[in-house]
Amino acid sequence: MSQDIQHHDMPKDAPDPGLHDPLAESFPATSEGRALFWIAVAFSVFQIATAAHLIDLSSQIVRAVHVGFLTLLGFPLLAALRKTSRNVKVLAWAMALAGVAVALYQWWEYTPLILRAGDPLPRDIVFGIVALATVFATAWSLMGPALPIIAGTFLAYCFFGQHLPAPLDHRGYDFAQVIDHMAYGTEGIYGIPTYVSSSYIFLFILFGSFLERAGMIRLFTDVSLGLVGHRQGGAAKVAVFSSGLMGTISGSGVANVVTTGQFTIPLMKSFGYRPAFAGGVESTASMGGQLMPPVMGAVAFIMAETLGVEYIEVVQAALIPAILYFASAFWMVHLEAGRHGLRGMAKADLPSPMRALKENWYLILPLAVLVYLLFSGFTPLFAGTIGLAMTVMLILGGSIALGLPAGVIRVLFWIGLGAIAAAFFEFGILPVAVAIAALIGWNALSNGGRATLALCRDSLADGAKTALPVGIACALVGIIIGTMTLTGAANTFGQFIVHVGDKSLILSLILTMITCIVLGMGIPTIPNYIITSSIAGPALLALGVPLIVSHMFVFYFGILADLTPPVALACFAAAPIARESGLKISMEAIKIAAAGFVIPFMAVYTPALMLQDGGPLAEAIGFAPAVAYIVAKTVLAIGLWGTAVIGWLGRPLGWPLRVLAALAAITLIAALPMTDEAGFVLAAIFAGLIWRGHAPEPA
Repeated sequence: MSQDIQHHDMPKDAPDPGLHDPLAESFPATSEGRALFWIAVAFSVFQIATAAHLIDLSSQIVRAVHVGFLTLLGFPLLAALRKTSRNVKVLAWAMALAGVAVALYQWWEYTPLILRAGDPLPRDIVFGIVALATVFATAWSLMGPALPIIAGTFLAYCFFGQHLPAPLDHRGYDFAQVIDHMAYGTEGIYGIPTYVSSSYIFLFILFGSFLERAGMIRLFTDVSLGLVGHRQGGAAKVAVFSSGLMGTISGSGVANVVTTGQFTIPLMKSFGYRPAFAGGVESTASMGGQLMPPVMGAVAFIMAETLGVEYIEVVQAALIPAILYFASAFWMVHLEAGRHGLRGMAKADLPSPMRALKENWYLILPLAVLVYLLFSGFTPLFAGTIGLAMTVMLILGGSIALGLPAGVIRVLFWIGLGAIAAAFFEFGILPVAVAIAALIGWNALSNGGRATLALCRDSLADGAKTALPVGIACALVGIIIGTMTLTGAANTFGQFIVHVGDKSLILSLILTMITCIVLGMGIPTIPNYIITSSIAGPALLALGVPLIVSHMFVFYFGILADLTPPVALACFAAAPIARESGLKISMEAIKIAAAGFVIPFMAVYTPALMLQDGGPLAEAIGFAPAVAYIVAKTVLAIGLWGTAVIGWLGRPLGWPLRVLAALAAITLIAALPMTDEAGFVLAAIFAGLIWRGHAPEPA
């Protein structure tokens, strides 16, 4: 790789990502920091052991210990990273130990708590209050006030909602009943979100952490540079391509911005892209990572669990919209590059994608196996366990293989490891666990092996640290779900949406979209999805929207909230890297992500876009033709919208042509009688005028 490309790999003036993510920094190099580091390692080891059934505990105990670890690690780590005063650190450790006490109480009293469910003892109430207080405080510390305030409002509704006017009131619940409902059982903080966090999500975060440390980011970047870096606007296309690939293992939008963005944003700026546009490209592409299977920001697993459907059904619904989202971003940067005459990088300076794959092909294997297992109908827990075990075996085995003679011995070594990995399907986790233990022992005998073990240890700690905000958000959002199950609050809002939808489905969709975006301004994607799908999902289903489509609708707009002013978290994370206003970046991101705003609406009226049955088009022409038609129409609408926004298609376009392209795109998107026909006519007129004026130049 050339010196020029290396220069952009870590800009000297790059900002500290901790400005936007308080957990982005490493563990402090103090005795306290080392203690927290090993707590994080223990957290990951516990989660792996329970997922692999090396330790068999009831689901309720696993959830309680999971939340206990979150509070034990979250409070002191944040206090240490923020370099707070001694008194604050003492308070942080006190809160952490209180969270641990709750987990131990739930474990010790597991059977008695079941026997006296609904009739709690005074000490149960005390521990329940402590559980709620520690979860609220941890969430406030890690994510700010927005989600705790929303959850607190719902909790207050349980206590005082009987005093509200109809139809907002409920019958009233006493204090002990509310605490028992929220702090014990599987309805409140230990509900489905915490179950998914303590099993699927944590495993997949660890999976991504191991792959990143093993060099997957470098592989994705080299492949992206080699494939599209030399094309028109290649620097921006690298950002779109690499962020899409990163989404397959990470799916965390803001994390993508502060990792790939450190490289791609300065690279785009150095090749002539405006700072706001460069930041907008990276923000749009990084948030799109949450739409890209197989991980999808972990929402795919929560959605499958909530809906009671196979994971493959969720991925099937997400696949075409995700591809269209990234195709739209790719098209927008291509047009912007053409408008400003931005050419690609010199091919001689770029890495070879084939060489990158030849050198690091083994990194693809765990991801390929993971995707195969998920698509074959295995549970995410099973697939995640296998994927993580394979990743660890490859990292440890790769270090050992370097010390073996090249040729037959190395080949036999890898065949042996492959046979042990395959033995999982026949004999369970035991042979894999024994093999990993043997690999650890072998690596401990050499300096290079010990360095590899340190990498694995660091991956365990980083994975636990990364899981903190996700896990605590899942616990806190359980209070909102618990309020809905206790009081039936979701029915009130749902009935309102249904009432509006009886008059106009589009108004109901717009109302739901606004709710998702407003909530998403202050809370992460996962709790946003859980809240809005619980409220709006059943209402949209009652209006005839297919189940998965209604949930994907709220999921999309929860993601796009991170691009939407005034908060636009992903854009403000990109702002110091791009050295531009977050609001300006947000406005560019909205233009680039236009497809993300229209695809959910189009899918509601034509579910074939998400490969779902139903809708008048599929009934009229058949399912397969309907899929082909709606995809072609969406691609055409995206293409027209891009030319209208950027104002270039082989040559600069004047306002009359841009307005014509926008009208054609809008009519193709609208689901009204004759709008498709009008859209195709306008598109044909636009194409004719472009051809008459000047045929587009080849890229």
